[in-house]
Amino acid sequence: QVQLVESGGGLVQAGGSLRLSCAASGRAASMAAMHWFRQAPGKEREIVAGINWSGRSTYYSDSVKGRFTISRDNAKSTVNLQMNRLKPEDTAVYYCAADLGPLGTPPSWSAMDYWGKGTLVTVSS
Repeated sequence: QVQLVESGGGLVQAGGSLRLSCAASGRAASMAAMHWFRQAPGKEREIVAGINWSGRSTYYSDSVKGRFTISRDNAKSTVNLQMNRLKPEDTAVYYCAADLGPLGTPPSWSAMDYWGKGTLVTVSS
């Protein structure tokens, strides 16, 4: 079992920054590929970023590449998403997800084994 709890969401102006964190617990957490997905109102859930268990391999969607950075600290069992140059279209509920398999290219929501409850990010124009 892996439990995931997100934090760090909030309201920010366009062009600003936010840092999301995901606290992971459970024996398998350090070996899981970790991800951030997001879901905007009326839209499907989409992959934002993923990172493999060691942190050496990452994946970013085209829409966030160059603006967002995913990282992990296995000693602290945390996964972070640094979001810079935020845009109104980044507004969504952001979910942390764990895949006990390897990092997909691209990662698929259907492959995820565990999900957090999400944290809301609102970017005002």
